[in-house]
Amino acid sequence: MKIESYTQGTPCWADLATTDPAAAKSFYADLFGWTFEDAPMSETMVYTMAVKDGSYVCAMYDQPDDMKQQGMPPFWGVHIAVDDVDEVASRVEACGGTIFHGPFDVFDSGRMVVVSDPSGGMVFLWKGKDHMGAGVKNEPSSIGWCELLSTDPKAAVEFFTSLLGVESETATMPSGEDYTVYMAGGVPVAGTMAMPKQVQEMNVPSHWSVYFDVEDADATFNKAISMGGQAALAPTDIEDVGRLAFVIDPQGAAFGLIAPVPELKDAMTSG
Repeated sequence: MKIESYTQGTPCWADLATTDPAAAKSFYADLFGWTFEDAPMSETMVYTMAVKDGSYVCAMYDQPDDMKQQGMPPFWGVHIAVDDVDEVASRVEACGGTIFHGPFDVFDSGRMVVVSDPSGGMVFLWKGKDHMGAGVKNEPSSIGWCELLSTDPKAAVEFFTSLLGVESETATMPSGEDYTVYMAGGVPVAGTMAMPKQVQEMNVPSHWSVYFDVEDADATFNKAISMGGQAALAPTDIEDVGRLAFVIDPQGAAFGLIAPVPELKDAMTSG
């Protein structure tokens, strides 16, 4: 779906902090068919925009030294659209969250603040200027879904609904776990669920994940593994959602694949 604007509370962009941008570009170009545009941000940093069929879909950059020194692995960061960064940032702490950095301008592209919900999941809140975010979503090789795995999903849901004004709907999955979907403008835009116990036992903090839309989850998963990716979740059918898989790229960043059922895709593109 081509995007002209984003409703507050909608994930609008994702970017990859990686330890080897050249290798990451090769991996994702082969997997998703992306081409790239490099934009120098400073003498030491290049921000690389991924392009699919003439539209920006996401980006990647060399992980800063301070992240590496903190032992932070490569990761896909999720950006959520807001109408006024400063106004939203002024309420983050009152809603139970934490501000890590900002608000600040990113040249003429937009304005951003880096925050975390009460359970610790870091996310970027973005108001676009020259760059609103992804020009296409919910099409093959573009962002298909974003999700927070949280150590305290109840607190996280309360945070995002109060901070961003999104609505939420919680349902019990076939596995017996609750899953909360955020609605912005009547459209399902993102989700939150409890982090699986086995993942918590690995001391993995709350975190956002991005799923890329694919036509065939099995074929894309198998291709990713053949190119040096690691299997985190083999292709699995989720009732009323579609077929999902999870991969760790050769540099260590995890990302999802989603081949959504037609009904879900229709709902996500109805706005």
